[in-house]
Amino acid sequence: MHSLRKTGCALALLALPLGGYAAKPAADLPGATLPELLIWAEQHNPELTAMQHDVEAAEARVQPAGALPDPMFSVEWRDIPNDSDFTLAPARVGSMKYTVAQTLPLGGKLESKQRMAEAEVEKAHRQRSTLSAALRAKLITAFIQRYQAQQNEILLKEELMFLHEIERVAQIRHANGLTPQQDALKAQIEQTTIKADLIMAMTEQQQARAKLNALLSRPANAPLAEPKALPPMPKPAALADTADRAISANPELLTQAAAITAAQQNQRLVQANRYPDLTVSVSPIQVGNRLADWELMLSVNIPLQQTSRRSQEREAAEMLSAAQLRQDAIANQVQGDLQEQLAGLDSAREQEKLIRTSLLPQADLTFQAALASYQTGRVDFTTLLDAQRQMRRARFGQLKALLEQYLRLAEIERLVGAPL
Repeated sequence: MHSLRKTGCALALLALPLGGYAAKPAADLPGATLPELLIWAEQHNPELTAMQHDVEAAEARVQPAGALPDPMFSVEWRDIPNDSDFTLAPARVGSMKYTVAQTLPLGGKLESKQRMAEAEVEKAHRQRSTLSAALRAKLITAFIQRYQAQQNEILLKEELMFLHEIERVAQIRHANGLTPQQDALKAQIEQTTIKADLIMAMTEQQQARAKLNALLSRPANAPLAEPKALPPMPKPAALADTADRAISANPELLTQAAAITAAQQNQRLVQANRYPDLTVSVSPIQVGNRLADWELMLSVNIPLQQTSRRSQEREAAEMLSAAQLRQDAIANQVQGDLQEQLAGLDSAREQEKLIRTSLLPQADLTFQAALASYQTGRVDFTTLLDAQRQMRRARFGQLKALLEQYLRLAEIERLVGAPL
């Protein structure tokens, strides 16, 4: 029994490290590791695909935004004979006037339109990056939840094995008249409790699988490979500059920066509307079968509607101010969320270390001592069960603290916009 307990404890500890579960997945199924899940999502997620089309649509709007408007062509019949021999033949009317007119926007309107379109392209790119970072965080969370449910199942099955052995010892001692039958019954009740927890762990696995499949755009019941391993945690030094990285590379902040640029260009465009647009017209004049004369005309629109123009300028200024204030609000939220996640990560790291180096060995020694004392009749069965429960709590606590680090890290990576 003593050697069995040591073997079981060793198996439990091996279940906790990053590569602890060695089930071999099917080659064509996702779900074994996080990197392949992330690649799969990038390739198959319809929202990301739709946003990529949005990016390409925005790119297609850049060139037209800076292009001149189409020229106008007109034909004018002049001095048409007022007799019964009506005709529009160019050689038989007084003269023909052919006009080609091109409008030339002044005041940098075309440049502002093109730069505004370029800012919209950048905004579309950043919006896709924001969605990609959020999807990555959700995938990591779902993967961790599935991994945790799987590891819980492994630990619970080991607990059942240990309790079954404890029950056997209690039955032997009862047969020898050393302990009452209630000891064996208590062991059976404890096993029933573990079986109920095992059912819950299996249900949690199914729920996590459905969540993962939804994020991967697969049917809820589609098979997934068993989670094989977790990626290594980054060193604490890799987190030293996360605050600066979040401010400079957070996808939401970059999206808002592009929105500010677009608002600035829109304001410049509205201000440029104070200037008129110039229209240049060239007109050759045909008399009979010969080109007799040329006409050149310059025309401008007169910007007289100042009231509406001032309203448009106020609108553009307010939109720019709103975009800038929104960026400040996002920056404050990002900094607050980042500090919260960093504190949570440090706490989880310290908890896992404390359990692994102190609480778990102490709980194991306590259980071993209680088991040996029970076999010799020096402690009662309740003391043994309490020691076993303490051991169970330590093992599950270590797993929870370990995986809490990954959940915190996923949020940190979402905030900085890149893996660490």
